[in-house]
Amino acid sequence: MANRLTQIATRTGDDGTTGLGDNTRVPKHHLRVAAMGDVDELNSHIGLLLCETLPPAVRELLVDVQHQLFNLGGELSMPGYTLLKDDALLQLDAALAEHNAALPRLAEFILPAGNRAASQAHVCRTVARRAERAVVALGAADAVNDAPRRYLNRLSDLLFVLARVLNRMDGGDDVYWKSERLARQQQQDADDA
Repeated sequence: MANRLTQIATRTGDDGTTGLGDNTRVPKHHLRVAAMGDVDELNSHIGLLLCETLPPAVRELLVDVQHQLFNLGGELSMPGYTLLKDDALLQLDAALAEHNAALPRLAEFILPAGNRAASQAHVCRTVARRAERAVVALGAADAVNDAPRRYLNRLSDLLFVLARVLNRMDGGDDVYWKSERLARQQQQDADDA
C-alpha cells in the first residue's frame, strides 16, 4: 500500500481551501470541514484522556473509539462513501448497557467535575455534542450518512457514563449540582426519618 501522506506542508491551503478525500476542494469554512474538524478535535481530546490512569476495559474501548472516529472523519471527507460500520454503534450500545448497569441512579444533575480523568471525559462529551451538531448542520445542507450522527450521539452518552465510572475509581463519586429542589428533598427525607 502506498504511503498516503508524503508531504505535510503542501501550501495548497494557502488560498483558503482544503481538499476532501474525493479530491474536490472546498472553502475551509465549509460545513463539511467544520464537522471533520470537530471530530478530529474530539479524537484529540480522547487521546488526552488516554494519558490518564484508566481501567483496562475503558482504555481498550477508548482506543477503539479513536479508530472509529478516524473512520467517521474519513467518511465525512468523502461524500457518499461509507467507512463507519454498524458494529461500531453496537459496540457503544453494549458498553453503555454494561457501564450503566453498574452505576447508581442519578438523584440530580451532576457537574462536569471530579477527578481529572472524569473531568476530561466530560470535555470529550461536550466536544462530541458539538461534533454531532456540526454533522447535523452538514446533513441539513448536504448528503450525509446516518451513521456518523448516530455514532456521535451515542458516544456523547457513553462519555457521560464513563465520566461517572471514572469518578468512582478509588472510592470517588459524582459531583452533584446543589439545586434547591434536591436540598428540599434531602431536608424532607431527614424530617421524615
